[in-house]
Amino acid sequence: MSNRHNLTHWDERTDLAAAFHWTARLDMHEGVANHFSMAINDDGTRFLMNPNQMHFSRIKASDMIIVDANDPETLTGPNAPDPTAWGLHGGLHRHCPHARCAMHVHSIHATVLASLADSRLPPIDQNCATFFNRYVIDENYGGLAFEDEGARCAALFTDPKQKVMIMGNHGVMVIGETVAETFNRMFYFERAAETYIRALQTGQPLRVLPDDIAEKTARELEQYPEQDVRHLAELRAILDEEGASYAS
Repeated sequence: MSNRHNLTHWDERTDLAAAFHWTARLDMHEGVANHFSMAINDDGTRFLMNPNQMHFSRIKASDMIIVDANDPETLTGPNAPDPTAWGLHGGLHRHCPHARCAMHVHSIHATVLASLADSRLPPIDQNCATFFNRYVIDENYGGLAFEDEGARCAALFTDPKQKVMIMGNHGVMVIGETVAETFNRMFYFERAAETYIRALQTGQPLRVLPDDIAEKTARELEQYPEQDVRHLAELRAILDEEGASYAS
């Protein structure tokens, strides 16, 4: 009998596994650190997550563990998440039920942005405009994301429109309704951050869009049909053609 029949939430598992593989391919992973999670119950407190310290490029759908944000015993189970994953994602799913999916990375350009004294992302191109008024900046990094730090970060996601947290001195947290939506947002945020950082490196004045055009662009992109679903479907198709193990 295949894993498809043995394990629950197979679609979510395979989508997550594909996202892990492609994140590694984009060099947005960090060794065997960082975590993605996807809620599987109504209030979001039970969620799928990658096993502790497994390289993103090797993660399979059947490897996902189920974590209960309200049960600290989760930390003692086989392949239990490390305490920082429990703290950050558990706090997020416990306090922020609209964050069905959460992806946390220390990708290079988002982390450079998070390291600047002014971590705002001005709308200098279409990708940057995507995030106009749609991110929150954490200005109070307090060390590794154990439980207290996770709860503090989750409390910053008060505006449902804001689905990216620029984690000062740390990295980025991206949330969404589905794996496809969240991965697509994470991908474009990293691209936007790269454009901004490279523009700063020229030392030339920035061509910043007016607020009304930036907001109009962000709304148009939010309503753009199926880009996130098609994006992940194409990545899965490439992985399938290559015979990747993600869906096993």
